[in-house]
Amino acid sequence: MADTKHLRELDKRYLWHPFTQMADWCAPEHDPLVIVSGKGVVLRDSEGNEYLDGNSSIWTNIHGHGHPVINQAICDQVGKLAHCSALGFSNEPAIQLAEKLTALLPGSPLSRVFYSDDGSTAIECACKMAIQFRQLTGQPQRNRFLAFENAYHGDTAGAASLGGIGSFTGRFSGTGFKAHSVPDLESLEQIPANELAEITAVCIEPVIQGAAGMRTWPTGMLACLRKWCDAHDIFLILDEVMTGFGRTGKMFACQHEDVVPDFLCLAKGLTGGYLPLAATLTTEKVFEAFLGGYDDTFFYGHSYCANPIGCAAALGSLDVFEKEHVLEGLPAKIEHFRNELTTHFNELECVVEIRQAGLTAGIEITPSAGDRTGAKVCLEARQFGLLTRPVRNTLVLMPPLCSSQNEISEMTTALRRALDHVVR
Repeated sequence: MADTKHLRELDKRYLWHPFTQMADWCAPEHDPLVIVSGKGVVLRDSEGNEYLDGNSSIWTNIHGHGHPVINQAICDQVGKLAHCSALGFSNEPAIQLAEKLTALLPGSPLSRVFYSDDGSTAIECACKMAIQFRQLTGQPQRNRFLAFENAYHGDTAGAASLGGIGSFTGRFSGTGFKAHSVPDLESLEQIPANELAEITAVCIEPVIQGAAGMRTWPTGMLACLRKWCDAHDIFLILDEVMTGFGRTGKMFACQHEDVVPDFLCLAKGLTGGYLPLAATLTTEKVFEAFLGGYDDTFFYGHSYCANPIGCAAALGSLDVFEKEHVLEGLPAKIEHFRNELTTHFNELECVVEIRQAGLTAGIEITPSAGDRTGAKVCLEARQFGLLTRPVRNTLVLMPPLCSSQNEISEMTTALRRALDHVVR
């Protein structure tokens, strides 16, 4: 207890947490959880309390905490090489991972992998590649982007400019790429020809928008968008930072509609939720445009691009997918998750809508339930052994893919009990 108290004091004294109103965090009555260990889908705090990881540690964890295969892959790599620069050098895990990533979409033209650090930088890479490609191919006027309302593509200036959530982007509008948001596919048909001539790419979170409150797209929308992009020679950037690596039931969400993008952006689950690593996959057509000479080089990169330990963790995660037949086991879990969501939340007056894609769900609560109800429910859920975080008044449940059906039931039950305590 003394150690926990001291850690909390130090936290409030020195840390600045993301997406957190620090006045509330630092209030005397607030006792931050200090997580000290994890195993499988269970996290343990500094006081010995255990919790189910109900949002996969902010949408990153795939195979559970402390998976022996990924642990061993990291340990083996640490014993050989912790880091080397990708600027002028290469390393074995990065090479092997690139080969495996391009093979995850068999027969697709995505043949090149550019590493960065997180989802936001993966999007930045795709956007900069798209703009520079147009410059190198005699189309410098094509420097604008299309995105969708309520989208979230990261917080760095360029990625944020494609976002459509005002609380994240409003204060910094005009500081990134030139971008325009549209509400739906139909609205693309209303764009004048002179504006279309300036667009280089469309960016979208396929199947489901995360930070928008887990809002799903209509079936077939992505395939139609791909056709529209082809008809107008516009790149398609898919932000699979959240949806990639099994979240929606397939390795990538775009596979539900047999769509292949021009740029595929990956992060979060890439390393199984262990280490920061991102990848932007693109085509040989895009890659070859940058080969004309020194001035055509893609001058972008980070110190930790292609970090060997991160790449080793990602290789370990892909190994788990294969050896444990993770994707094959998902349909039964997804159906059980759907049944549990329906059983616990479908008839509640305070629930506006339940939205689900694979092992990802958003339970939207009516605003009349009260101010910041989502946050209050998720805080209350800790009393029932569940950790998760809302998106405003949408309760998010995103079990790690390794969750058993019993653990999924325990998560939905805990969230329902918390909702009952707060709303009723």
